[in-house]
Formats: sequence, C-alpha cells, structure tokens
Amino acid sequence: MGQIRFGTDGWRAVIAEDFTFKNVERVAQATADYWNANPVEGTQKRAVVGYDRRFLSDQFAARTGEVLAGNGFQVTLTSVPTPTPAVSLAVKAQRAIGGVMITASHNPPVFNGFKLKAHYGGSAESVICQGVEARQDQSPIRAVPLDDALKQEHVVIKDIRPAHCATVKRLVDFQLIAKSRLRFAHDALFGVGAGCFDEMLAGTSCQVTTLNAAHDPFFGGINPEPIPKNYGPSAVFLKKHPHDICLVTDGDADRVGGMDGRGNPLSTHQLICLLLHHFIVNRKGRGRVVKALTTTSMVDKMCAAQGLELIETAVGFKYVACEMLKGGVLLGFEESGGIGFPGHIPERDGILAGLMLLELLATERKSVNKLIVGLEKQFGPHRYARIDARFAPEKRAALMEFCKTNPPAKLLRSAVVDVKSFDGVKFIAADGSWLMLRGSGTEPILRIYAEAGTDQAVESLLKLGIKLTRQV
Repeated sequence: MGQIRFGTDGWRAVIAEDFTFKNVERVAQATADYWNANPVEGTQKRAVVGYDRRFLSDQFAARTGEVLAGNGFQVTLTSVPTPTPAVSLAVKAQRAIGGVMITASHNPPVFNGFKLKAHYGGSAESVICQGVEARQDQSPIRAVPLDDALKQEHVVIKDIRPAHCATVKRLVDFQLIAKSRLRFAHDALFGVGAGCFDEMLAGTSCQVTTLNAAHDPFFGGINPEPIPKNYGPSAVFLKKHPHDICLVTDGDADRVGGMDGRGNPLSTHQLICLLLHHFIVNRKGRGRVVKALTTTSMVDKMCAAQGLELIETAVGFKYVACEMLKGGVLLGFEESGGIGFPGHIPERDGILAGLMLLELLATERKSVNKLIVGLEKQFGPHRYARIDARFAPEKRAALMEFCKTNPPAKLLRSAVVDVKSFDGVKFIAADGSWLMLRGSGTEPILRIYAEAGTDQAVESLLKLGIKLTRQV
C-alpha cells in the first residue's frame, strides 16, 4: 500500500479507493505511535475522535477509536456528527494529547479525510504530521473491538457539542444578540452545522431560518464549500423571503461564508474585513493580525491605518495557529473563510465566526451592505475571484519554478513590485492588485487567485494566470 501524506489540513482521499478502513487503521496506528513516542508535558493519555456526515464517517471514527484504545489511550468518541471546532475544544478542555476528526471538510462527497488535532486544540503543525507519516507501518495494528473498549471504559461515547455551544456563547455579547430581533438565515450546506444556531438562539428575539439542514452524504449534489457557486437554491429562497443576513458554514462547520439578506453573495474576504473592523472599532481590540497570503489586501490597508502588526503565512490554518499560539493575536484568518479568535482555541470556528457577525450587526444596527460600503469608501474597492484548474500534478513544481523566475513585468497596467514564493507564487503590483498560482494541498488541482479594483480587472488577471499555466 502507498504512503499516506498529509496535505494542507490532514489526509484526504476518495472513499473506497485510498480512503479505506485498512488505510485509516494504518494512519491511526502511526498517530498512536507518534503520540506514545512524543508525550506532551501537562497532557493526559487521552484522545478525542469526532466525525462529520459523510458516507461511513461514523464507522471510520469508531475504527480510529478502536486503534487508539488498543494503544493505551482513553478515547472520547462523539455520539453524533460534530463540528470540527468542538473536537478541538474538547482536546484542549480534556488536556488530551490530541484528537482526530474524520472529515473531508469542503471536498466533494466522494472524499473523506483524517484531520489531526494537537494538544493545544488546533490543527497539528507540520512537524507532527511529518512524524506521523514517518511512523506508518512501523508497528502492527493494535486495536480493541469497540464493544470491549466500551465495557472496559477505554472508550466513552459522548456528545461534546453542548460544551462547545456554551463556550462560544460566552465569547460574544450574547445578551445583545438575543435582544437584537435579527432575522437571519443559516445555510448549513447539509453539513454538521445544521441546527447549531437554532439551538443557541431558541427563546431569544432572533428569528433563525436553517436551510439545507438534512443529513445527506451527497450534500444535495454540491460540494459543502462556502462559495457563491454553491448558494443557488438558498439565494432563490432569500430573494423571495428577505432576511438581515445569511450565514453559511462548510461541511464540518469550521469555516464561514455568507450572503446578504436577499441572496447576493458576500465574499469570505468581505466577512473577514467586517470582523476585523468590528474587533478594532467596536471591541477596541489591539494586537497582531495574522492572515494567509491568499487573503484580501484590504486587511493590509486596515492594519496600516491602525498601526497594527500584520503577519502573512502560507496557506493552511495550521500556520495561522502557530502564530496564535505565540499570543497577542487580535484575529487570524485565511481566504477560505477560516477565522480564529482570541481567548478561544487556535482553530478556525465557523459557528463562533457566525455569532461574531451577528454581534456586529446587533452593535451597529446597519445592514451588512452598508457596512461593506463604509469599508470600501475608506479603503477602496477590492474584488476577488478564484479558479480551480485541472493541471497535471507532476508539472506543478516546474510551473512554480517558471513563475518564480519569469514574473510578468506588469499586472494589467501596474508594474509588478513583489514576488512571494514561499507557498505557490504570488505577483503583487504597485496598485495593490495581485495574482497567485498555487497547487491545492487537499485536491489534485491548481488554484489561480486574483484581486483588483474591479471585477473586469480580476477576470483579466485570471486569464493571465491561465496563460501562465500553458508555459510549462
């Protein structure tokens, strides 16, 4: 069997091709071997295992629990499909050595995945993932059948969602939200976030409409990713039934997207900037701001205006988490809608991000569109788009090298003033527009990103990106 490799956030593969029970056993045993060989001071020999709504996720999670129990770990196995941030929070709360979340997040329904969580309650950093990879097939599979593990109390089945719900409610001004009379929708994209906001806001003045809440392993024929092409049916509903805002969470509810109250898409960049505005202006926050390099340059302008230190990382929230662990971070975020908050786990949390957006609306009492207009008046328009292109993986390295050594002189009419190549290749122009090419760490595709002042300019930049891929 082939070597299992961790990507941007865990190992993902097609169910029944590479994502099989045998391979899950292999990576679970390697994880147990790594944890046993690398104990962390202050933690216990415990692990938390959760799962999403994908095909066989509950059984893959149970098998993972059996292997961890067979290697001497006390395992908490979630009783129902559970948001990834709830698993991360439980790891930290239990002082566990780590956790596993069986999910492929936003990937197509044919995929499943194995997300590895570290003792600090966030995505495992690269050195941990590499350590697990190196221990594959070094030991025979040791497992205890689930029924026996339950009888011996080596595995405990528990619903950890209520603890997460209580925690995120404490991190916002929940009373302000509760009396705000906001009327909002939540598109769960058939993922584990379904019902979260209904339960938290039951009995308040808020009206919650949950869309796409059914447990459907095929995700209604879409990928559970919070991007506009997946919003169609919900956008039609909102045009007929206006709300104040529509929050969108991905398949495992660690990322957030959105629409305005009439079904017009809000980019994740707009939501990020709205939250940064809220933390600076309304919450009077200070600290370092951390962003992945595919995130809007409006963040750069906002930080410069406030004298805040900005740190740019490679793509993948594990890199943002590393900065958050150092302390003093106001917010951390990535282009895909992953946002980390101070005083919480160093992990993206789509449920908490949604509540923070509601807190913003309850505080300012303005429509989300008016708030965005205000930001654009201050910092200029920023339009963004991304293409996921088919590109032979074996040619990826050659393309990156070509782009790094042969940057275009200009992006449209503005001179290229910087080239960043620590994760893909990003060309930055003097006017602030940028174009980036990068291979996905979770799918066999090439991503082309662009940002400029107009949609037309963004489209032109994406065409330039496609042209560059033909050079190799």
